[in-house]
Amino acid sequence: MKHDDSLGQQGHARRKILAYGAVLPLSAMIGKYAHAAEFNYKMATGQDPTHPVNKRAQDAINRIKEASGGRVDIRLFPANQLGSDTDLLAQVRNGGVEFFNLASSILATLVPASGIVNTGFAFNSYAQVWKAVDGPLGKYIRSEIEKFGIVTVSRSWDNGFRQLTSSTRAIHTPEDLRGFKMRVPPAPILTSLFQALGAGPTPINFNEVYSALQTKLVEGQENPLPIIATARLYEVQKYCSMTSHVWDGYWILGNRRAMEKLPADMQVIVRREFDRSALDQRADIAKLNDTLRQDMTGKGLQFVDVDKNAFRDALRKSSFYKDWKAKFGEQGWNLLQQEVGALA
Repeated sequence: MKHDDSLGQQGHARRKILAYGAVLPLSAMIGKYAHAAEFNYKMATGQDPTHPVNKRAQDAINRIKEASGGRVDIRLFPANQLGSDTDLLAQVRNGGVEFFNLASSILATLVPASGIVNTGFAFNSYAQVWKAVDGPLGKYIRSEIEKFGIVTVSRSWDNGFRQLTSSTRAIHTPEDLRGFKMRVPPAPILTSLFQALGAGPTPINFNEVYSALQTKLVEGQENPLPIIATARLYEVQKYCSMTSHVWDGYWILGNRRAMEKLPADMQVIVRREFDRSALDQRADIAKLNDTLRQDMTGKGLQFVDVDKNAFRDALRKSSFYKDWKAKFGEQGWNLLQQEVGALA
């Protein structure tokens, strides 16, 4: 299912999200610049057009065009129009697209260190998250990403704390996950997390999630509330357990060659404006998180509060933390534990 097929649907939650996601028409920019752009680039995202990622990406694009005097023109392609997330990761490396926003959890298939922020039940709050990813841990992750021929264009954007949904059972405790068939992104740490908790996770690309839930290929999935809302997953799910099991962020990735082609002053503009939009997008997600639970309750989704400590204790009894400490290495793991305390 294409998640942008029903943008005309009315509803309180939809209107709220549209308030953040209404992308400014590019026609407003036409005619302002006398000459064609010197640098015509593409930016791909996986989020529905109504998601704050696309609103704030378009804001940055418009400001970049303005500040560069029309020399840099970036066209936005939302909702996986140019391919799945895994396809687009290959494209941003080979120059098929110049910019791409990707969740840390999926980027970890290429850059293992980027997945350290996805360690299960590590972060307790956004205060912990931003201190870590805007500080030494984030600096370390960015340096690791740039070893793979791509660059990080800005500070991390917010994907959010991930929550667990189901069409068949309310998940209250780790025991409720036994044998639970669920979709996870193609992200090894999430597969490992739910295997350690006794579930049966299946990696499925995001553009196939709705149909997988609708046809009962899987019983449930996990995503941040804004994704659950904009993709209308509440239509095919009954319960949402507020596990906040993993925080995930987006990195705005740039093709190294494309960035290096830009004059130094243009590179500064690109980074500055995507950084500004990162902070705006974080604020958008915070506002949405305050309202979406109530909005989706009105659409029939039943919310379940859980004891997160029970899930963390179950992970400690497994080899999950020990295994991922070994995979991430001492440097990254120590930087994480400096912010969140001892995990293993």
